[in-house]
Amino acid sequence: MLHKFNKEDFFTKVNLHIHSTFSDGRVDFLDLIQEAEKLNLELFSITDHNTFEGYYTLEKIPPNMIIGIEFDCFIDLNLPHILGYGVDINNEELKSLTAKFDRGKFSTLKRIFTSRNPKKVIEAIHNAGGIAVLAHPCCYWCISLDRFVQKLVSYGLDGIEVYYPYNRLTRVVKFHSRKTVLKLAEKYNLIKTGGEDCHTSLIKENR
Repeated sequence: MLHKFNKEDFFTKVNLHIHSTFSDGRVDFLDLIQEAEKLNLELFSITDHNTFEGYYTLEKIPPNMIIGIEFDCFIDLNLPHILGYGVDINNEELKSLTAKFDRGKFSTLKRIFTSRNPKKVIEAIHNAGGIAVLAHPCCYWCISLDRFVQKLVSYGLDGIEVYYPYNRLTRVVKFHSRKTVLKLAEKYNLIKTGGEDCHTSLIKENR
């Protein structure tokens, strides 16, 4: 399904990286769904940090919404974020990796100290029927992004976030270019995804 979307589709009719108040976002989960409908998004995903709580509040998933989550991980002195899409939110293996306390969803510092093994995260995402995608790859401070991505690919990484509106850590420090990310996506035959990593309203006039 994701292969049919191209660069122009992201930010206009597809947004696969959104956060609600169930993690560190500022807008209610249900309100974000309503905003996505107002914007006529063809596909969107709310990817709260380490939790599925928002999805448990829904009676059914909207047809243009794909279940998502963002896991904080740790590997080789780096803190990659692994996005899981299309997963079974009731899968026990995956649920065991979710945050057990609020600080594991809201606090950046706490999330760092409770980071997960990316290999286990990717395996759990697959076992829950989903795909694993590396979030905002320009922001990691590894010397060789190629070697970093290659290791994650060896763990089963399916995709990489290519289309998103910033390429700097906390929008300040830049480590890698988007051109490099695109080349790596093609080199390792990874699914190209994208999203705003939005923590506020999806409707720009309200930001």
